[in-house]
Amino acid sequence: MPPPTPQQPVPTDPYAPQIVPVGPPVATQPPTTVMRPAAVLQPRAAAVQTPPPEPDKPQPVRDLRIYSHSSLVFWWPVWAVGSVMAGLTYWFGQPDEIGQAQVWFHPSSNLGVIFFLTLFFAILITNVSVRGLASGLVLMGAVLVTVLLAYFGWWDEILSWFGDLKIHLNLGAYFWFSTLMLLLWLVSFFVVDRMSYWQVTPGQVTRVSSFGAGSKSYDTNGMMLEKHREDFFRHWLLGLGSGDLQILTSGATHEKIDVSNVLFIGTKIETMQRLIAVEPQQASS
Repeated sequence: MPPPTPQQPVPTDPYAPQIVPVGPPVATQPPTTVMRPAAVLQPRAAAVQTPPPEPDKPQPVRDLRIYSHSSLVFWWPVWAVGSVMAGLTYWFGQPDEIGQAQVWFHPSSNLGVIFFLTLFFAILITNVSVRGLASGLVLMGAVLVTVLLAYFGWWDEILSWFGDLKIHLNLGAYFWFSTLMLLLWLVSFFVVDRMSYWQVTPGQVTRVSSFGAGSKSYDTNGMMLEKHREDFFRHWLLGLGSGDLQILTSGATHEKIDVSNVLFIGTKIETMQRLIAVEPQQASS
């Protein structure tokens, strides 16, 4: 068998259409996105951590005035109760003809009894020192009994045992007495008692008197403060947290200074202790 002869290539027409075989579709992969670090994409300076803002601190007290009040400051229940009784007499009172005028009276003697006992206790407490818990409880019990007897309306019957010696005040008596007491209390509290006071500054305590009466300063080095609040009714109930302040000075001449009837004495002594503990040069810096 003769060997196969090589086949000659068939000349193709260059202008003839070429047939390209089509195979199965090639699966294409989606383009991948290369993620770069954020520092490379958006370079920015490192943030500086700042501490949170501190809350506003209260400014230190540079000055303190301490007023010594008279005993009249404890008389506020008298004009307060008198004003209430005047209102009750005006609304629930009955007219009574005296002379040629009509005067308003309340038919019950409870109002007069409560007002007179309020006046009596105000005089007693402001002139007699009630010390100790036992004395305070006795006075508190007396006030409670007075209010209970007035609530049940028994004062008229009790006073009838003494020959009908009842207590009745007309509208004018309640009004004018309570009004004059209120005016006197306001003048004493806001004018007279403020004419002289104690001014406390860092490292110094000065007694200041108005109208050029002069002043006197005390060094606070070694100064001692004492608070006296033994009177239950005067200091706690009528005085609303008042007390007596005693200042003991040091140095060549020791002095004992009494400042009576200081309102809100607890808070003022705390502030005063902070002020006298500060040196004057430290306070000015």
